[in-house]
Amino acid sequence: MDTPLLEARDLSFAFGSRRVLAGVSVGVKRGEAVAIVGPNGAGKTTLLRCLDGLLRASSGSVRLEGRPVESYPRRELARRMSYVPQAPDHAIPFTVEQFTLMGRYPYLAPLAPIGRDDREAARQAMEWTDTAALADRRMDALSGGERQKVFLAAAVAQGAPVMLLDEPTTFLDYHHQEEIARLLERMRRQMDLTTVSVTHDVNRAALGSDRVIALVEGRVVLDAAPTELMKPDVLAGIFRTPFVLVEHPETAMPMVVPTTMPRETP
Repeated sequence: MDTPLLEARDLSFAFGSRRVLAGVSVGVKRGEAVAIVGPNGAGKTTLLRCLDGLLRASSGSVRLEGRPVESYPRRELARRMSYVPQAPDHAIPFTVEQFTLMGRYPYLAPLAPIGRDDREAARQAMEWTDTAALADRRMDALSGGERQKVFLAAAVAQGAPVMLLDEPTTFLDYHHQEEIARLLERMRRQMDLTTVSVTHDVNRAALGSDRVIALVEGRVVLDAAPTELMKPDVLAGIFRTPFVLVEHPETAMPMVVPTTMPRETP
């Protein structure tokens, strides 16, 4: 059996007396696209932050390439794994180019000037993410979809082979959701990325992932191929509500469709 590239072993985490994760064990193979789904408060973002070492687990361990995450100096870890948060709504007083260059921090010595290689890496990252035309625009002047692409550009500039993403398409319109999803798939295949994404969109998780992990109340209740998730009884058990599914016309993957609401007669 192959050793996972990224692995959590019996991971638990609590904020004070509130338990958020309880004995979570998951592994991610090199080159995989893994989606993490589950209801609000299930511990999805907390798990992602524990995997990146941003949060220290109460018990258990996280390993990257067989080595405990906490044993990596932060800059060394950042060369191996990037974290893409939800793009915030508050003002970010930097241009797109300046923000993308921040992704180069793992390669810069303290107080060292930005070098030619760093600027070239940022330029290529903006080209990859179709944000080069926005280079001189301020981040707080961008749309939500544009801002999310710039966050991806900074992660690409970081050059890490593992990318963790926290709800990369949340609050975006359908056009930008599709744009981000296609961009991520292209990046993953052409850059040989390993991705772990938190999402509330089970349809996107099913279509864009090799494997899905479902959390409920801080525990793993499913770790399987997307086809195992997309079953009415499985989804109902995870989200505690009934689901209606239909077959996707191109892939035959079952897809969730809205349920009809009963209408009151006048």
